[in-house]
Amino acid sequence: MSSNEVVMESAGTLHGQMQRGLGRAARRAAEKPGAGEYVYDCVRRDPRWDPQCEERGLYYARLMVDLELPVHPIAEHMFDPADHTDPDDWRVELALDVLAELVRLSRREAAYALRRYAEEGAHWLDALDALVSLGDPSLAHGLDGLVAERCDDAELDLLLAGSGTHNPVIETWAARRPRIADALERRRGSGAAARRPGGAARERAERSEAELLDLARRRDDGAVAAIFELGRRRAPGLLDLAEELLPQRPSRFGGAVTRALREYGPEVLPRARAWASERGGCSDIGLRILARHGTRQDIPLLMSELREALDRLDWGAAAGPIEGLGRLRAGEAVPLLKTAWTESTYAYLRPRVLTALTRTAPHTAESYTVEGLWDCEERVRHEAAQLAPLTQDTRIRLQRLHHDEAEDPGVRGAAAARLMT
Repeated sequence: MSSNEVVMESAGTLHGQMQRGLGRAARRAAEKPGAGEYVYDCVRRDPRWDPQCEERGLYYARLMVDLELPVHPIAEHMFDPADHTDPDDWRVELALDVLAELVRLSRREAAYALRRYAEEGAHWLDALDALVSLGDPSLAHGLDGLVAERCDDAELDLLLAGSGTHNPVIETWAARRPRIADALERRRGSGAAARRPGGAARERAERSEAELLDLARRRDDGAVAAIFELGRRRAPGLLDLAEELLPQRPSRFGGAVTRALREYGPEVLPRARAWASERGGCSDIGLRILARHGTRQDIPLLMSELREALDRLDWGAAAGPIEGLGRLRAGEAVPLLKTAWTESTYAYLRPRVLTALTRTAPHTAESYTVEGLWDCEERVRHEAAQLAPLTQDTRIRLQRLHHDEAEDPGVRGAAAARLMT
């Protein structure tokens, strides 16, 4: 086993709960010897099921602050010799995120590790992006030369794209470097141009459904736009096209059909039920439609799908059934929802689980809303701030969330509003 290979521990252990980003681990950590090593292990060996959408940076940074953990073990991981040889593009992403959050939590020594990695690390562009996101020119002073020297046009555009409209770091660099200033001006100009309506969209709107289907079946450059226009109209012909394209191997055209079908409503439930029951190439989109628009007659199928997804640890497949069962207030789903909350290694699933629990079993959900105030996912904390019962313990937590400048503004606002009740 490589030093960075993840082994998911049991959800009954502190380590396993910390890997999952559960609030119960954050609450227990201070009382458990060795908790700091678990934090470092999670940062070194990123335990996220889907690093592109799951949040952990602020969660682990807060644990480091609460446990008074030093930064240098994270820096040692980042500057390991494997940094320039390991093909894993995500090897240091979580570490960089944690360092940036530590700076926001007033642990400014973390900025030195970020700066050094921007200068020496293999994923230097990601470190630059983290420094830019902090919006403090003093932390990125002098790095404009590195940006101008190393970044090609695509990398520079990527850095600007993630910086927001008026980032103080970028503005400071642009004042010193004409190339950065020119790129910034181009980006602002292209944004305005992109908002102007084009003639092609008007032309598609004037075509008949049959013409659009013909365009979609050609699978050329205009096919995707035709598919989206069919979806906008909720054209019945798109359902037939789905049965043609989705059973085939994945393609951008099939993906476009799936996205376009999100525009459809209860009128397609009969077809969606048939797709979901047949377990063929259209079953996934059929289940999504049932989750969004199904009725109580669809609860048994959604229950079956959720049970099977949990049994095979397919957390992505569990999302739709959880949303649907919550929307339908299916009380029989509560045991499965509780299992999903505790066991899932996909933290992005928990906002859906919490919403479903509060709809199906409000009393049972109370303990989960309390735990959610410490969860790694911002959407969980936001909902928990609105719903957790007010006790001395939760009031203290809400005050911390309200005053924490590293916290999401929506969560801070929800916490402040709740404290006023």
